[in-house]
Amino acid sequence: MKKLINNPSDYVDEMLAGLVAANPSMMLDGESRRVVRRSEGVRKGKVGIASGGGSGHLPLFTGYVGNGLLDTCSVGNVFEGPNAASCTDAIRLADGGAGVLLLYGNYGGDRMNFDMAAEMLELDDIETRTVLGNDDIASASPAEMKKRRGVAGIVYAYKIAGAKAETGASLDEVAETARKAVAATRTIGFAIAPCQVPGADKPTFAIGEDEMEMGIGIHGEPGIWRDRLKPADAIAAEMIERLLAEKPEGSGNRVSILVNSLGATPIEELFILYRKAAALLEAQGLTIVQPLVGPYVTSMEMAGASISLCFLDDELETLLAAPASCPFWRVG
Repeated sequence: MKKLINNPSDYVDEMLAGLVAANPSMMLDGESRRVVRRSEGVRKGKVGIASGGGSGHLPLFTGYVGNGLLDTCSVGNVFEGPNAASCTDAIRLADGGAGVLLLYGNYGGDRMNFDMAAEMLELDDIETRTVLGNDDIASASPAEMKKRRGVAGIVYAYKIAGAKAETGASLDEVAETARKAVAATRTIGFAIAPCQVPGADKPTFAIGEDEMEMGIGIHGEPGIWRDRLKPADAIAAEMIERLLAEKPEGSGNRVSILVNSLGATPIEELFILYRKAAALLEAQGLTIVQPLVGPYVTSMEMAGASISLCFLDDELETLLAAPASCPFWRVG
């Protein structure tokens, strides 16, 4: 696979330099130089929101630093979680005196380093709460939901928690709202072609020219089945069926849907998927609110897509609609 790079070891740092140069609302900070933060800083008295994760997924994670979303984000190498030093920097820079919500995906290395950073910063009287995205229904059974990975659905948690923090809510209130958003969200994805990490001599996984894999993770983690490529309508139908089978208990009839490109799949094909998915949701009596279609969480140049559903109540819907802006997403 061809890459527009210089030295593979400089990939992340050069990407970050270009990202902040193109977006003055962001800047690099911290001793590690691997933290992206809002240029204006966190507002004093507001709960800060810090996230983090490996590179290779833009707009996730760093792309959602902005007004009404994240305050800071620590950055790791491609498909590698951020180190403890950058997690520490991200938390410290997100602290406006009201505490910091740590909101990131459910991956072992990320958990270890954020937990370590949070414990260290307790000595500086920086209070934190942690909420983990775990929306990937293909990564574990409902009985083992705490083992599920966080994928594209974490975008909803960013938006909803960010809006809650802007209201002046307390750290516990923002954390509880973030948990509520995570609990309301389900995602499943599929791939039809792999990606390749810069500097690697082969793709992250192999898949036949006429094959697809349902349930694959954003780092190429194994899915739930592999077979010949199916028509778009059949793929969308299976995804919606699986997602609705896990509709949270007590959910109403209003839902937001995110049809997301994993990197190489063009937006035209996403709209083909959305067309079928929307019809199926409406046939089940669900009303679609604020649909999202585009590359919101990618995996380098992996070809494929994911669908996320966020089941809304009045509070979640109001927070989802609140104004927010970052380089890759604007609401209001």
